[in-house]
Amino acid sequence: MRLVCGIVAGPLYLMVSYGQAFTRQGFDLTRNAFSYLSLGDLGWIQITNFVLCGLLFVVAATGMRQVLHFQAGGTWGPLLIAIMGMSMIAGGVFVIDPAFGYPLGTPDGKPDSLTWHGGLHAVAFGAAIMSWMAACLIFGRRFAAAKQHRWATYSIATGLILLAPLETIAAPPGALLIYIAATFGWTWTSAISLRLLRESRFTGATG
Repeated sequence: MRLVCGIVAGPLYLMVSYGQAFTRQGFDLTRNAFSYLSLGDLGWIQITNFVLCGLLFVVAATGMRQVLHFQAGGTWGPLLIAIMGMSMIAGGVFVIDPAFGYPLGTPDGKPDSLTWHGGLHAVAFGAAIMSWMAACLIFGRRFAAAKQHRWATYSIATGLILLAPLETIAAPPGALLIYIAATFGWTWTSAISLRLLRESRFTGATG
């Protein structure tokens, strides 16, 4: 049942985030990434969303490890998903700095300098994307070796799409890139978790 955590984590994160994005005054989906929802009086909702969903991914990773024990990708795949989850937790604990007009009254553009927690948020963001992308490639190689070509293509393509948010480092805010890539990433993670859950029922492994 730990893999169920991986099935629900991504959709839960998106549902809570989009629910706030369309109701939070001053929030602009074309300019502000979901991280900015951690700011303001209601920021605790998004902070909780980050931490809870990160924990769900860490739990799911232990289920993946159980199912894939002694199989190709059985060590690094789950480990990278766990790192992604822990990075999400860090992204919730260390909030982003106000920028790009949010919250209301914040000047447009990047802040002149980062606070310590804003800097750590950026590090957590980078770690999450890189570990997530690497996990996709690890699983893609596993599926390719098993001649499951559709799953291999799906995994590798998702990993490459997750490169898009890294462009925001050089040319922020790039929020739309983050939303597109994240949607692919969350969908892939749910699909992989569901597939491994089904495999565990056939093999008798407890995920």
